[in-house]
Amino acid sequence: MSDDTVFQAAYDEVLRNWPDGVTAIDVPTPYGSTRVHVCGPEDGTPLVLLPGGGTTSMAWYANAAALAAAHRVYAVDLIGDYGRSVHDGAPLRGAGDLTAWLDALFDELDLDGAHLAGHSYGAWIALNHALHAPHRLGGLALLDPVQCFARMSPRYLLHAVLTTLKPAAERPGALHRWETGSDPEDPVWRAFLAGTAVAKRSKVVTMPRPREDALRACSVPTLVCLAGKSRAHDAPRVAAAARRLMPGAEVVTLPDASHHSLPTERPAELNRLLVDFFA
Repeated sequence: MSDDTVFQAAYDEVLRNWPDGVTAIDVPTPYGSTRVHVCGPEDGTPLVLLPGGGTTSMAWYANAAALAAAHRVYAVDLIGDYGRSVHDGAPLRGAGDLTAWLDALFDELDLDGAHLAGHSYGAWIALNHALHAPHRLGGLALLDPVQCFARMSPRYLLHAVLTTLKPAAERPGALHRWETGSDPEDPVWRAFLAGTAVAKRSKVVTMPRPREDALRACSVPTLVCLAGKSRAHDAPRVAAAARRLMPGAEVVTLPDASHHSLPTERPAELNRLLVDFFA
């Protein structure tokens, strides 16, 4: 099989673990076509899910059923990243283009008033969108958000760079094992991550931290959920900064979670947290 065929087969295998009735749609935007997986009751409050970099909408396979019990879930393949979104339109130059892309997605899907959740890079995109268009959101959940409240760990960044020097097939597993201490428990997800080694992405933008005055002015009800064992940043420092900069936010730490184990490993606690918050 070709490299792309290997990745697409692994993608489809994860999709088989999603709830019955999940529908794939391709949404036109000025930046290209965006793949979105939709499930849950049609009259449920919309909930948009943005994955971490390199994981696609498939990263929510262990959460989709719980979240779709009461919400109309829209899980997105990030534009410019791995997955089935096609970045063949306007260039992605920074955070402003990602907020414009998400605005276009909200327009096409009529999602004003939706909740928005993101993990890692997806959390950074979600937070920037909340600061840009708070009137469009009902609630915001940030899962171990990077470059939002405090800097990323230099050691993590160095390890990520060193991982790129390994043979391509070893890279996803090596970084996951270093950060979490083990391979993914689910063999299907483990195979998917291995498949990303041969996948293609067009552009993941640089991630400047939001201005402190913008964070203090944010009016969107927000949950900040941190991984206590995250090696991407110092979780206690991020928690303290989030409480200082967004005093109205609910800040919770999952003590046994690591950055790369969210949201797929042992999802029950995270699912309860998200369901309760968005309720």
